[in-house]
Amino acid sequence: MSSPDRLVVTLRTAAHDLVGGCSIRDLETTLTRIVLTAVATVPGADAGGISMTEDGRTSSRSPTTETISKLDRLQSELHEGPCIDAMEHAPDDGVVTAEDLAGPDASRWPHFAPAAVEAGYCSVLSTQLVGVEDTRAALNLYAGRPHTFDDAARLTAGLFGLQAALLLHGSRQASDLQRTIDTRDVIGQATGMLMERFAVDGEEAFRMLVRSSRDTETELVDVAAWLTSEAVERRRARAPRSHRRGHPASTRSAGGGGARGGLGDERGRAR
Repeated sequence: MSSPDRLVVTLRTAAHDLVGGCSIRDLETTLTRIVLTAVATVPGADAGGISMTEDGRTSSRSPTTETISKLDRLQSELHEGPCIDAMEHAPDDGVVTAEDLAGPDASRWPHFAPAAVEAGYCSVLSTQLVGVEDTRAALNLYAGRPHTFDDAARLTAGLFGLQAALLLHGSRQASDLQRTIDTRDVIGQATGMLMERFAVDGEEAFRMLVRSSRDTETELVDVAAWLTSEAVERRRARAPRSHRRGHPASTRSAGGGGARGGLGDERGRAR
């Protein structure tokens, strides 16, 4: 089998491994699957992890070992290393390679290189996964020996990174959509409870939630979530429960005064 054919087979296998047994809605599972598949796919890779920057904060995600987590975090803290270059200054193919951190590349990343070598890694290959808006990510692969990642490994990592980026993007979109659906559902449940409890229509019940959220400086979905969980607890106790002192969404009674603009007062205010 020729080298191009082997590469196609390798990437097809990698794609199958990435999506097999993995829910696209589970972002952390997707990240872990990306790392494990990349380590198994890219020639010479011994370990790996993902560095992801969101809203200006960079975190280490799904590292194969605690050492890799520390090295990924160190690059973020120093703002120096192959993964930083891959996320912010990647070449056209999106791949940045450190061939020998104990040799010539030590001057390229003077603070990160000694730490990586001390941890047992002389070669690093980082490939950009996403680079849109406030989110950036790079897949980081580590090898103990210098000059491990040759042109074939670089090509494989670059093509693999394209596959992984698409899957990661899909997973993020699915996760965001699921959170939106969950938020809508919990607000809908809370609105229905208020309609029943205070004999108001849907618009009035929603205004009660909004007013409580505003008065207590609490997210609307958090007020709704507390209300629904409080109702579940009352049902489990099989008896009405008194309001929780100090909670921003207190529901003492339909006519009583709620703490800090609680929902008990909201019926009158919403009208």
